[in-house]
Formats: sequence, structure tokens, C-alpha cells
Amino acid sequence: MTGNHALLQDFKLKNGTHVAFGGDAGGKITGEGTVSNGVISFDKVNYCAQLNFNLLSVSQICDKSYSTLFDDSFCYILKPGFKIANEWVVVKAPRDRDVYKLDMSQIDAETETTCLIAHASNDESQLWHRRLGHSNFRNMNRLVTGNHAVGIPSKKFSTTDLCPACLKGKQHRMSFKSKLENSISKPLQMLHMDLFGPTNVQSIGKKSYCFVIIDDFTRFSWVYFLHAKSETAELLKEFIIKVENQLDCKVKVLRSDNGTEFKNANVDLFCAEKGIARQYSAPRTPQQNGVAERKNRTLIEAARSMLADAKIPITFWDEAIATACFVQNRTLLVQDKQKTSYELLFGRKPNISYLKAFGCPVTILNLSDHIGKFESKSDDGFFLGYSSVSKAYRVFNSKTNTVIETIDVKFLENSFPSVAHGPEWLFDLDSLSKSFDSNLFDFSGKARKESGDLGSFSDDSDNDEDGNLNSEYPFMSFHNPDHVKSSQAPGPSGSHEDQESNNLEEDVNPQFSPNDGGSVQNQPSSDPNVEVIPESFDYFINSPDQVPNFTPHTSTILQDLPNLNTSNLETQVQGGDIPIHRIHKKHPVSQIIGPLNQRTTRSQTEQANVCLYSCFLSQVVPKNISEALQDNSWIEAMQEELLQFRKQEVWKLVDLPEGENAIGTRWLYKNKPDERGIVVRNKARLIAQGYTQEEGIDYEEVFAPVARLEAIRVFLAYASFMKFKVFQMDVKGAFLYGPITDDVYVRQPPGFEDPDYPHRVYKLSKALYGLHQAPRIWYETLSKHLLEHGFTRGQIDPTLFMKRENDDLLCVQVYVDDIIFGSTSESMCKEFEEIMKSRFQMSSMGEINFFLGLQVKQPADGIFINQSKFVEKLLKKFKMQDCQTIRTPSDVNCKIQPDPKGKAVDQTLYRSMIGSLMYLTASRPDIMYAVCVCARYQSDPKESHLVAVKRIFRYLKGKPNLGLWYPYEGNFELYSYSDSDFGGCALDRKSTTGGCQFLGPRLVSWQCKKQTNVSVSTAEAEYIAASAGCSQVLWLQNQLLDYGFNFLKTPIYIDNTAAMFITANPVQHSKTKHIEIRYHFLRDNSEKGLIILIKVHTDKQLADLFTKSFLSGRFEFLIQSIGLINHD
Repeated sequence: MTGNHALLQDFKLKNGTHVAFGGDAGGKITGEGTVSNGVISFDKVNYCAQLNFNLLSVSQICDKSYSTLFDDSFCYILKPGFKIANEWVVVKAPRDRDVYKLDMSQIDAETETTCLIAHASNDESQLWHRRLGHSNFRNMNRLVTGNHAVGIPSKKFSTTDLCPACLKGKQHRMSFKSKLENSISKPLQMLHMDLFGPTNVQSIGKKSYCFVIIDDFTRFSWVYFLHAKSETAELLKEFIIKVENQLDCKVKVLRSDNGTEFKNANVDLFCAEKGIARQYSAPRTPQQNGVAERKNRTLIEAARSMLADAKIPITFWDEAIATACFVQNRTLLVQDKQKTSYELLFGRKPNISYLKAFGCPVTILNLSDHIGKFESKSDDGFFLGYSSVSKAYRVFNSKTNTVIETIDVKFLENSFPSVAHGPEWLFDLDSLSKSFDSNLFDFSGKARKESGDLGSFSDDSDNDEDGNLNSEYPFMSFHNPDHVKSSQAPGPSGSHEDQESNNLEEDVNPQFSPNDGGSVQNQPSSDPNVEVIPESFDYFINSPDQVPNFTPHTSTILQDLPNLNTSNLETQVQGGDIPIHRIHKKHPVSQIIGPLNQRTTRSQTEQANVCLYSCFLSQVVPKNISEALQDNSWIEAMQEELLQFRKQEVWKLVDLPEGENAIGTRWLYKNKPDERGIVVRNKARLIAQGYTQEEGIDYEEVFAPVARLEAIRVFLAYASFMKFKVFQMDVKGAFLYGPITDDVYVRQPPGFEDPDYPHRVYKLSKALYGLHQAPRIWYETLSKHLLEHGFTRGQIDPTLFMKRENDDLLCVQVYVDDIIFGSTSESMCKEFEEIMKSRFQMSSMGEINFFLGLQVKQPADGIFINQSKFVEKLLKKFKMQDCQTIRTPSDVNCKIQPDPKGKAVDQTLYRSMIGSLMYLTASRPDIMYAVCVCARYQSDPKESHLVAVKRIFRYLKGKPNLGLWYPYEGNFELYSYSDSDFGGCALDRKSTTGGCQFLGPRLVSWQCKKQTNVSVSTAEAEYIAASAGCSQVLWLQNQLLDYGFNFLKTPIYIDNTAAMFITANPVQHSKTKHIEIRYHFLRDNSEKGLIILIKVHTDKQLADLFTKSFLSGRFEFLIQSIGLINHD
């Protein structure tokens, strides 16, 4: 803000607010402008004549990507990109709007909260992320700030790099709501349990099942690995006896599903003798056992991420799950208590200083072999976990191919390998993931899992997502155990239970020296509230068994692991009209062409459908049917499409008559995003290969009208003038409603052929996407329906339908199956929705917000149209999101011209950029001229041309939110501006026509086009441009007739007097007699009174924006004058 008028450039009057300052009465803001010193400029500087000082906003400096630095002598304004190292930061004051606030309130000492002033480096953050079993960074920081664990640095952990392992291992849909209150008040009062398996890949200890037990109060977990489900009952009985004895608490309630491993006479008798109550989840309602189900997912996601990160064979999945359970017991905070499970169970904080990154390379001291003086004293291997029977680590020795437990090991945590050698399947994480997802529950024939609400049973909601989970990363493995030898590692082999230390409270606290790579020294604990590391690293956690003894011919044992495939088992399930849509690897046609009241599915599929770990929308669009059939989400999408065919009775399976041609079909796949760009639907569409049709044989008339973008803008402009809201609907499977009269046959859809009649074809009774006549048939069907209900079709625009009732008007604009509508009467809008829903299956989307790529906002005072999301997408697509901004899209001092000696650039990239920018001009006329000029060089783009295109992106980066503003206030008069340069094209010296048309203050159309003839004078160029502008005005006049407006003598503003004289008088001058006859229709329409030419000064010629480049001052004036604003 300033009181010195002389400092301001581009000054504009402004009716501002009153400002109080000092002890005076203050003053009023009466204007604003720009202040610049030649290096940096500041926009929107307010002018207040009563202010005696100049005030500069630090926040506005920062908004321009500059930084500020204050010392005792100067304030430094630093270039964009300047960063302060974290170690120099003492405290941060967050910005609140335009003010920076520093909270100086005292921290309550009782909260023991750590201030995270120091920031861990990216490498250190990633290292602890691995050590803590790929826990999310939010949970890691909560551990530190709340002092919930000992041994972890008091730093703030964050990373700029996404963890590929987490991206590979964790992705899921939104969770159900958690239980609000927990009535359990003590450990062991309730135990949740579940069993998942069998896995397609046996563990290295030949285990196929995992048994998970969770304490409800503490969320402390125990995992056991089993050969068979039949081992569950005895293991459960032994566990209860042991845990009650060790923790001096009684188990009161067991909660599980209805699996026979839990619900049997053996367990029932044991619980009856001990007085333990049983609770079972309702059939097909796994959410009632949500604590166990959620824990399964958390463990599996962590195991996936750890295996992906370490790149070790998938046969170590049990080691990964055991280590994940060990780490999560000590690191995850129970949400409502804000303590770790370990602290809640044992009353002291866990010490996690000894944790290591799973799968990291290690060197193991060789104590068993006789080593010569010059031979290596250590073997290579990788880290697997923590011993449950001794104070040692579990590692895999790559030399001996055995799992051993040892303390003489050094860790190389920052040296993870990236590539491995061996059988491909041994390192295929996807096969293991499918095993977890598909066989997570017991597929014994009972469909005991089905989606539903969690009800009152749920677990704490811990989000384990790290970064954006919408990307795919390749998985490559590391170690290659050619054969597995017998292991002489300590501890029993074949045990199915925990081997905990004899004394859970034994005070042995080994501390790890930071310099010895993991050697252990026994040092007493200084804090009685901190966990003392016991002789065994864990309580009640079942480490996977030691590698069993194999026969001498075990080199192929890993290749013979069972690959369980029960995906073809089918059961007939009676149901309603809405079939289950989640289908799997193979798809019986009975699901599609059978009776709608009977659905064919698989018990495995129906159960895995609700598995919370795989129940998400696919983010990747398949390229062909083979890829689609590997993804349940796309299979479901294809099923939904075919079920629509059944409901609409689109076709009938018949034999192909002689002499008839069957048209092929194919699948199209597309992810449907919402206005935020988030995928909300996987859409599969079956289309006919219409290019094989022959005109006159397979079809005749095919034309179907669609709305032009100018027509859409006219519709929205009219809505703003009439002050009514615009709503949006779309028709599901629109083409399927149009009856087809020709005999058209199509082949069966790929992947869904009838096994009994594979050579039959479908005869169409309704139109199918891809047929040449389908759009026309759909338009005729929709038009007929609307006309039958009292609508009138536009005489000029056949996609515009209107209905009048008394003084109220309902307007409907159609673009194929997308419909926008609005009315001066709310009841007419509701009536229209009912009319459409009575005939078609509709999706009502409420107020329009995203239509044909345009973002539309409807605040209280107008309508705003922009494409900011598309701008953001383009900047990211072409890697321009970090570019420096610029104030104009084209350089006035550097005109684009042919560059035959310039360096050639990728023609495909250049054309892609131009095409994307052309689409953006639907709401951004400010870049129209720059894009059109760059488009002239698409046939042979050079580096200089690419620089010009990138300048447009730099401009868009600085102004991504600009858009068209259609205010409610203002008249609805039609007028136009027309202009031309003279010989501006450097290729052929042809001139460029520019024009724009308004309805009151609302810009509805604009043009920028190179003229087809070389003009010999400015008068000729302006005359030709005015002729083009007249064409657009006549189209708008006719378009507005449907709205009830009859505009005559529409003003066209031009700035060339000679062109006006040529229009008014047919003078055969030597400079004008050669002008082509077709341009003289401007004179004809002027004589008819349809248009009138009006002289305007060049400074106020708004069409100038579309004919040449400008400096920033003139450019800003023009875009503001045509109604481009940044609406927040």
C-alpha cells in the first residue's frame, strides 16, 4: 500500500475500503496499480492518499516464489528456489492467510511431547521407514512426538521420494467406520482371531496358513504359521493356557468367524471348561470380525512392502509377516489410547534401537568352518527378523542356504541390491499377492465372507498408505538359493508356537553401538519405564520354523511348491435381479446369457470379493482383453456392460444366415475421474467394429447433430442472464435404447463366448456403440421422447430443446448422452428429471460442475467456466510443473518464423502439445493467438518453435485458474469485435483474422485464423476479417432465435475506416477490385440491416488480442476487458 501516486503504473480507480493506521482517522483506498523497480514488480498495490509511508507485504513477495531473509542490518529478497537447510531452522511460524503466526504458548510438561525441530535426512527417514516394517511416516512421527518408544532419533521423518515397496504392497479402498466406544477395559478380556490360507506359495518352512490372534484392549498381536487348518484347535488351547499363566489374566471372550477350525467340538469343550464365552460373526459378514480382518490386511501389506523392498524370494513371506507383527506391536499406536500395544500390555515403553531393515544385506561371522589365514571370515546373507528363543537375529546365509540365528552379524542397511537371478516365479510378488488376496479366507465351501457394513465391530483405523498409491512399479528379486541344505540353527524345528523366554520380566537390556554394525553389549537400563530387551526378542510371537531337513535331492523342492488353483469351482446361488459383478479368471457365459434371477458365481470369488486388500478400483487402463481379464475390477466393468445388454434386450444369439456379414466387436476401457481427477469408476464398453460396414449395404443415413462449444457457452450465458441454475444428467448405455431396423449381426464379445455355441453370432435389435448408424438412432430416440412430452426442438440448433409453461421456460442442451438443463422454475427441472427417468436409466449429477472438459462453478452472482484441472494435468504431462512463470504467452520481441537450419524436435511431442493447448482454448481465449501461430509449424517443428510452445505453458503455470465469467447482472445485447494484422505470417505473408462476440458482458465465441489470400493492403485484410466476423454474428443471431431473441443491426466494431467505406460503397478501386466476391456478402448483410459496422479506436479494439503479441500491460488490459478473471 502506498500514498505516492507517482510510484504506481497501470493505475486503475477502485472503490476500496476504509483503512485505519497510526493514531489518525485513516483513509480510503481509491485505486490500485503496479509497482516495479526493474527487477521485481508487485501487482494490486493499493493507493491511499492519506498514507505517508509505503508498505510492502512479505506474503506477496513469497507468493511470487521469492524468499526473504532478515538480519540486524538488511532484509534480503532472494531468488526463487532458495532453500534453507533444516539444521539451521530453529522454529517455524506457519502462514495464516497473509500473516505469519508464531505460537509461543508453553507446552504442558506432563504431555512429554517432543518438538520435532531437527529434520531427518531423506536417507535416514527411508532407513527408519524400513526398520519399522514400512510404517507410515505419520505414525513414525507420533512415536517420537509422544515419546512412545526409546531408541529412535528425536527428529521429524519425511521424504520427497515415494517408497516403491509401499506403492507395490499397499493399496485399498476406504475403510468402514470404526467402533466409537470400546467396552473392554483389560488385556485378554476379548481375543480376536482369524486364519488365512492356503497360500499358493508355501513358505520356506513349508507352511501354508497363518493364524493371527489380537487382544482387543491392547491390540497386541500374535502370529503362528501352520501346515494345515487342523492344527488350529490344539494351538489355540495351548496359547490360551500359556498367555493366561504368563500375563496373569483370564481370557473371557473369543471372537472369530464361523470356520470349522474355530467352531468345533474340541474348542467348544475347552471353552466350556474354562468358562470362556464365544462370539461368532454373522454369516457373510466378516466386518463383525473386523479387528482380525484389518490386522490381516495390515500384516500382509507390510509383508508385501518388505518383500518388494528387499527383493528376496517370496518363499520368505512367513518371515516377513512375523517381523511385521514384531515391529507393529512396538510401533503402531492404539488410536484411542495413544500408546503402543507393547506399552499397554507390559506397562513400559518399547526399546526399538536394535531394529533393522528387513531383507538388508548382512555379513555373518563364520564360526563353524575352519578358516585359513587369508580366507574370508564372514559369509554374505540377508536379515530376516528376530529370534524368539534367544537374544539374536534371524538371517539367511547365502553360502549355506540356511536360516540361522546369530548375534555376530553386521548390517548394510543402505546397500539394498536391485537385481537377482533365479526362476522367475520365485521372485514374482504378484503371484504371492494374488495368493494373499484370493485365499485370504478359508475357501472350504462356505461363503462366510461377504461385503457389508462393519456394524459395531471394527478395529482402529490406521492408514498405512505412503504417498500416491496409483502408480505401478516393477518387482525384481535378489537372492537365488539354488538348493537348501539342512539347518543346524538353534531352536526347535517344526514347532507351531512361540518360544518365549522363561521370564518375561527379565531385566536384560542390550544396547547397540552405532559403530559396531550390530554387536551387542549388556548395559543396564536407566529408565524403569522403558522396555528391557529380553533374552528373546519377542513375547508370544511365533518365528517361522527353522529350515527343515531335506533329502539330498532337494535342489528342486522350491520348484515343486503346490500351485493351488480352485478358481474353476462353481456353485449356483439363487438371488435377485442384480447379479454379483465381481468375476474372475474364467467367465462362464451362463453369468451373462442365463436367466437374470439366477446367477453363477464361485465361492472363492464371492469371498475374495470382500477382501479389503484387493477391493479397489484399477488405476491402470488395460491395453487389450488379455490384460483386462487379469484384473477383477475390469472384469466387473465388462460384466456390468453385458448385463445392460441383457436388460435392454440388445441382441439375440442366432446362427449367421448365408450371405450375411458378421461385424466384429472389441472392448474399450477408460477410467472415469471426478472433477478432482480421482478415478471413481472403471468403464468398459463393448463396441462394434463399424469400419467393416459398407455404406448402402449396412447403413444409409448416419448424421447425428451434436452441440458446438459456442452453443454450450451461449446456453450458460443465457442461464446467467436469466439467473437460473444449470443441472446435469447423463444416460447410461444411451445407444442401447435405439431400435435398429436393419439386419445387423455381430460376433460374440471377446472373452465371453458361449462355450456351447461358439460359432453363433448376435443379431442386434438395438444400436450398438461403434455402428455408423448408432448416433443417429439414439438422437432420433431421444428427440421423439422429448417431443412427445411437449418440448420444441430448436430450428437452428437441433440439440436445443425448450418447453414453456406460462412465463417459465425450461432449456435442455444435448451432447450425445450428456444433458444439461435449467429452468426459471424449479418444478419444471424436477418434472424433466422424471420424464427422462421414465424412459431411460439416468445418472443425476446435480448442479453442473464438469461438462465436456469444462469446469463450471455457479456462485451466487454468476457462472464461472475454466479448465484449471486440465492445465494442471498438462503441466504434469509435459513435465512443466516446475517451470518459471511468465506474464504473457508470446514474446513481442521474438516472432515465430521458419527455422530451416534449426534443430529438429520430436514431431509427435510437438503436435501433442499443440493439440492439448487447442483443447484448452475452449475457455482460455488469452492463449488463442499464441497457440494458432505455433500450430503453423507442426509439419516441421524446430527447437525455436518448441521454446515458443513451452512459453505458453510457462504462462499457464502462472495463471492456471483464469476463466470466463458470466455475471448475473448486465444486459443480453449481441455485439462483436473484428480485427486483422497485415501480412503477419512469416511463412507466406498472409494476414491473421481475429474476432470475438459478446452477449452483454459475456464472451461467448472468438476466432483466430490465418486468411486464405494474401492481402495487398490493410483495408483488404480488415475487410476480409470483418466478413469472417459477420459470418459468426449471423450464426449467433440465428442461434438466439431459438431463445426468443431477434437481433438486428448487430454492431461489429472495427478500427479501419477504409474497410468501412468499402462496405458502404461498391467502389471499384484499383486496390479493392480484385477482392473475391464471397467476401462482399459483408456489404450485402449490411444493406439488409442485419449488421452495422462501427468505428472503434485501436486502443479499445478487443479483437486485437487474437491478431498479435503484446507487452504485459496491454495484454492484461485486453484479457480483463473480455471477461477473463481468476475466480476464487
